[in-house]
Amino acid sequence: MSPPYANNGVVRLTKKLFWDDMYMQEFSAKVISAEGNQIILDQTAFNPRGGGLVGDTGWMNDMKVVDTVKGSDDTIIHILETPVAFSPGIDVKGKLDWDRRHRIMRMHTSAHLLSAIFNKRTGALITGNQIEPDKSRVDFSLDDFDRERMLTYCTEANEIIGKNPPVKTYFMKREEALKIPGITKLATAAPPDVQELRIVEIEGYDTQADGGVHVKNLGEIMKIDPLKFENKGKSNRRLYFTIP
Repeated sequence: MSPPYANNGVVRLTKKLFWDDMYMQEFSAKVISAEGNQIILDQTAFNPRGGGLVGDTGWMNDMKVVDTVKGSDDTIIHILETPVAFSPGIDVKGKLDWDRRHRIMRMHTSAHLLSAIFNKRTGALITGNQIEPDKSRVDFSLDDFDRERMLTYCTEANEIIGKNPPVKTYFMKREEALKIPGITKLATAAPPDVQELRIVEIEGYDTQADGGVHVKNLGEIMKIDPLKFENKGKSNRRLYFTIP
């Protein structure tokens, strides 16, 4: 999962438009800096790589954006296919590769749902993950390598998807958020020491601190297809899955 981000009143150098509207496909922005093929804008709908999620791709004007990563001082860096001579202050237009981005959103929310079920049924935490458009994986801290049992959890996830509960995002004071059981399901990470955390809630099923992009309701996922279960050593079980 993506690590939680802060919303603590500090002015961000890159405004995260995807926090306000995860379905925004096109936007306008001003260039803050351009060094070779690395462009920083004052605002963006491109979600950066991090916490197991791949970065968004798309276009800036007519140039291909091949990756998006986190920079320093809460900036977001757009990596173009070739260097450009953008001057600071000029206006540009960004456009997401929406089909790819929407699949990432669907995959990411799928991983949240699976982690919620595994945690509820076994107490397992996430020990690793990689969320990509075509195939994703989640590692769980499970003692037993029981394929049939893990398959039943995937079936349970699909039953919940069929009920189509909404997925909400909002900010919450850190001290209040930490009172919620399972607010983070990462085995080796804790929410940062900031005033507010961004929360992703699958209504009725899960609440987690998270900074990434998600769908508005589980029905958009359609179905989780488990591909493979692997034994990755002591107390570490891996699930590969995809979506239609």
